[in-house]
Amino acid sequence: MEKIIRWGIVGTGNIAHRFAEACKNTQGAKLAAVASRSKKNADAFADEFDIEKRFASYEDMASSDDIDIAYIATPHGTHAQNAMIFMNSGKAILTEKPAAINLKQLDSMIDCAKKNNVFFMEAMWARLVPGTYKALEIINSGVLGKVGGVRGSFCFEMYDEPDHHVFDPAQGGGSLLDVGCYALSFSSWYLGTNPTEIKALANVGKTGVDEHCCVLMKYPGGEIAELSSAIMLPKPNEGYIFGEKGHIYMKRFYAPQKLELHISGKDAEEIDCPYIGNGFEEQILEASKCLREGRKESSILTHAQSRLIAGQMDAIRAQIGVRYPVD
Repeated sequence: MEKIIRWGIVGTGNIAHRFAEACKNTQGAKLAAVASRSKKNADAFADEFDIEKRFASYEDMASSDDIDIAYIATPHGTHAQNAMIFMNSGKAILTEKPAAINLKQLDSMIDCAKKNNVFFMEAMWARLVPGTYKALEIINSGVLGKVGGVRGSFCFEMYDEPDHHVFDPAQGGGSLLDVGCYALSFSSWYLGTNPTEIKALANVGKTGVDEHCCVLMKYPGGEIAELSSAIMLPKPNEGYIFGEKGHIYMKRFYAPQKLELHISGKDAEEIDCPYIGNGFEEQILEASKCLREGRKESSILTHAQSRLIAGQMDAIRAQIGVRYPVD
């Protein structure tokens, strides 16, 4: 019989709700506990999702025997601190993206995981959804020919939420870390190797974080990625993968449920790639599988992959002049 993996959620915000819904929908996973700094919030969340164990302290849940792995769903600026509380208590970790504010902080998390001999994975859920696998399958089939570039945009506006942590430098605010990490990851999935050149421009707002960021990256084979992110500008969220013989178009590029395949001289083909549920189930399945197999990192969402993107974000921030207190 398959071992049931007991999950604990750290934090009770919107992303935690989405994860909880997915966990309840995932075979082989049990939503066993939730922790918040507020007992009232922990109790309300636990009641909503029928969770038996609820903690008003992260440290208490970390030291308990009630969970096998913790999902870190708190704001960016607290990921490292909170994840290491659990890893130092011998618990595995799946942490929301970006896993850390900068590469130095991420390396401290990876070192902590290795020191405690525990599993650690960044929750870049979009890499694991069926649409991403299908796009990779199409590329690997050769039907597009050589891939020469990608274009991806993940942008929205938050005019009505000026106090949101996405505007706070202390929390790793700005469009790059919040959603630009998806665009950088998108480029890495389909262009592969580390770029040889990165050029970035951004509009930095009054709080000191990037509100609109555009990035060009050139790769060793001549491939070019055109990427943009925004938190105050609702540009279309779409993506393209360009090949010699055609292209793939994706609405909501970072986690598509439908692909449009355009091959020169042929009619466009629509390919449906639905999620299992809300899109978070696949990462729960991957992390749970790794735990059952005794692995300390995923072979798909590797530590090296997380380091690649963290390093790129550091380089981009250096160009656009965004610094955080922890840098």
